[in-house]
Amino acid sequence: MRSNGRSARIQVLVAERAARRGAGIGVVDVCTAAVAALPVGGAGLSAMSRTAASHPLCSTDGISEQLEELQLTLGEGPCVDAFLHGSAVLTPDLLTGELRHRWAVFADAAVDARARALFALPVRMGAISPGVLDLYSDVPTVLDTEEPADALAFADLATLLLLDARIEETGAPIGGPLPDRGFADLGAYRAEIDQATGILTVQLGAGAGAGAGVDEAFVRLRAYACLQGRRLAAVAADVVDHRLRFSPDAEPDRTDEET
Repeated sequence: MRSNGRSARIQVLVAERAARRGAGIGVVDVCTAAVAALPVGGAGLSAMSRTAASHPLCSTDGISEQLEELQLTLGEGPCVDAFLHGSAVLTPDLLTGELRHRWAVFADAAVDARARALFALPVRMGAISPGVLDLYSDVPTVLDTEEPADALAFADLATLLLLDARIEETGAPIGGPLPDRGFADLGAYRAEIDQATGILTVQLGAGAGAGAGVDEAFVRLRAYACLQGRRLAAVAADVVDHRLRFSPDAEPDRTDEET
């Protein structure tokens, strides 16, 4: 119940940020709302993949932009670890000796960029991990007992918005702003995409439960949605309802009859 209350509160904060911009809700609103709600100075979000080039999607200021670029360029840092391990990496002080050894190049570069604390939250839905949300502070910072859960709630919402956005491989939005769908149906939406990806994993013969297979299935699902100019949720619904079937060596086969 408390989790539902937290999620609702985060959704309100993000919706307020979008209203101030006079635009549909997007991942940039998650970043700005997180900065306002948590003891951090900035936020950045990067799209990440094991099979394609990773790239920054948005940042709230110059320092967060630098941090995203540094981690993706160097291939090390909290963001990279959060993506690879699928769990939050909370770094209260980048000058800690162990961390400077762990991220030998990034730690010093981040401090030079005026960051001292960095919190990386995986943007994740089941086995699908399309990116990481980074929050930084310019002073050593320890999140209190409730703040890590709030940060994860922001990342969870970013997951749904990122998957809902029709994104080209370059990361540029296509079509226009997200429709004003609100948040009421996000739970069902999340489950349907997860289910569709699982079905595609089997159809593509990638091996059920294999992380790489799930990544490949999601890439195919998203690519088809982009190519057809359709919402990802609509394509997922077709897969789940057996109106669309994928195969490893052929174009997806669409039929109006369920099999």
